[in-house]
Amino acid sequence: MTESSLNHSLDNAAKHYSSLFKLPSYRRVIALMAVACIGGGLLSTIVLFDPANGLAKGLFLGFSLFLVNFILDYVVSMLILRGDPIFSFRRTAAVSLVCMVIWLLFSFIGVAVSVSFGALWWVRLSLLGFSAVLILRIIVLNATSRKGLGRITVAAFLQPFLCLTPFLILWTKMGYSISLSLTAFLVFSVAVALSSSFLFIMLLNNIGRKTLGIPSFTLLKVFLLNWVLDLNTPFEELLEKLGEEQDVEVSLMKFGCSSPKAAIVVPSVHPGPFKNIGSSILPFMIKSSLEREFNCDVCVPHGLFGHELDLASQTQNKRIIDSILKAKDFEPLEARASPFVTISNGVATACCQVFGRFAFISFTLAPETTEDFPKELGVFVQNEAAKHNLACLAVVNAHNSIDGRPDMQKDMGSLEIVATRCLEKASSLQHLPFDVGAATVTPKEFTLADGMGPGGITAVVVKVGGQKTAYVVIDGNNMVSGLREHILGALRSVGFDDAEVFTTDTHAVNAVILSDRGYHPVGEAMDNEKLIGYIKEATLAALVKLERVGNVCCCKVTVPNTKVIGAKQLETLCLLTDEAIQKAKKIAGPIFAFSGLALMLSLLFV
Repeated sequence: MTESSLNHSLDNAAKHYSSLFKLPSYRRVIALMAVACIGGGLLSTIVLFDPANGLAKGLFLGFSLFLVNFILDYVVSMLILRGDPIFSFRRTAAVSLVCMVIWLLFSFIGVAVSVSFGALWWVRLSLLGFSAVLILRIIVLNATSRKGLGRITVAAFLQPFLCLTPFLILWTKMGYSISLSLTAFLVFSVAVALSSSFLFIMLLNNIGRKTLGIPSFTLLKVFLLNWVLDLNTPFEELLEKLGEEQDVEVSLMKFGCSSPKAAIVVPSVHPGPFKNIGSSILPFMIKSSLEREFNCDVCVPHGLFGHELDLASQTQNKRIIDSILKAKDFEPLEARASPFVTISNGVATACCQVFGRFAFISFTLAPETTEDFPKELGVFVQNEAAKHNLACLAVVNAHNSIDGRPDMQKDMGSLEIVATRCLEKASSLQHLPFDVGAATVTPKEFTLADGMGPGGITAVVVKVGGQKTAYVVIDGNNMVSGLREHILGALRSVGFDDAEVFTTDTHAVNAVILSDRGYHPVGEAMDNEKLIGYIKEATLAALVKLERVGNVCCCKVTVPNTKVIGAKQLETLCLLTDEAIQKAKKIAGPIFAFSGLALMLSLLFV
């Protein structure tokens, strides 16, 4: 499962479901309801009656429908579905607004037919609209509400039946008599609405049961709770059930053991899948927790792993952080470092610096797309590092260029070549005493929607001999192609000999906006010159804080039995959304066409 395909699936789901539940203020919804009801009532009656009677009857119908909807929306949200996090008064009113527009559309068609074939057709088509609304409310409430079946049924039926009352009053005044056949139709329409809607829901739920063992609409409900209300617990409870256990590693290096001047943490965990679910915000959580503990700036660049190592919940995040904080097996290393080394072969670029016997190595394919690298690269680099007697190793995916959907696997050969040459060169150079300084800048004007995570921009500056190098870590999910090179040029212009730019790959920025990717990579929605200004501010602040490092400590922390989502389950989750949507399109026509035909035939006897 690639990064791009996951984001596409999440965004596709969001586009289908968020329009009903991400709404303007309730005042606007109520105003639209008033316009729809009163306007619809007037248009219906003025055509069928003379202007004076039509105006009075239209105002009666419109105001009656509006008041019934307004009162019942309040009753449903505050009493019947009280406590349901989705169905606030505003969202309940929005569902009623959509239903009322559909009902009045049937009414308009009935009015048009009645001009030629008699007013009875207004009655019949309006009753067909009543049935359509009943079906829609049953499906929407069952698919999205977490209340019991009894409350959902009452909420689904109450408004259509009470909204039918103003129509019945008006119809009797125009000479239509309420007969046994009308009662029979209403009973039949209820039976059709229940059978067709529950058949539709059952067939869609079966997709989820077959693939994941859970109903499809259960996934929809927890997705909506997160998308609309940022509630992560229901979704994470589902992921905990679906997840699998794995041991995960975290590489930790401190510049200064007892009183660190800076720290770099590289977890073998992917910060996903999106928003505040699972490990999406883990880079910032690690950064803020360790900064409190170590009293220094901490950066958390992205490891090599992909979505197969998304953590399942906040509980797993806490286990990772607690394990890092409790780490004791630090290996003190000689406080000497190699110069910063960059090797490129035209396809891949590796950057490496050795501190004592600890190697920090990163990879990028910039300016081509650099997404999640295959885990085989990490195994290869570990083997190469062992040849140079390196005791500890942090392998980083710079994750700093995106332009399309690449196949990372095809570039493995190029990555292995630069890895071998970079480690060999960095290990062979003379190691000298070095200085370190670090600083963090959090741009207030850049938000999650712009692609900036809460961790902001962290700069770690290393000076070895006369060489000054800046490591810049931005809390974002990748960068627009070409921006890395622009940043490196800007840093050289203020006196740095070399630099590399990383993103944390935080998925706190994912599924926050509706777009082709589902998020903005760094630089796409930001003023690039302002961003570079903040990067300069962070690096120059780190330069001012440069101090000689007395010692370096590194360790590998293993967190056993960590619950991760897993590649197979994650792929199934993503595919389930698209499969359910496609299935809905296929079955909706036959089910509701047959239901509509049955209802229309029965209306001939009304």
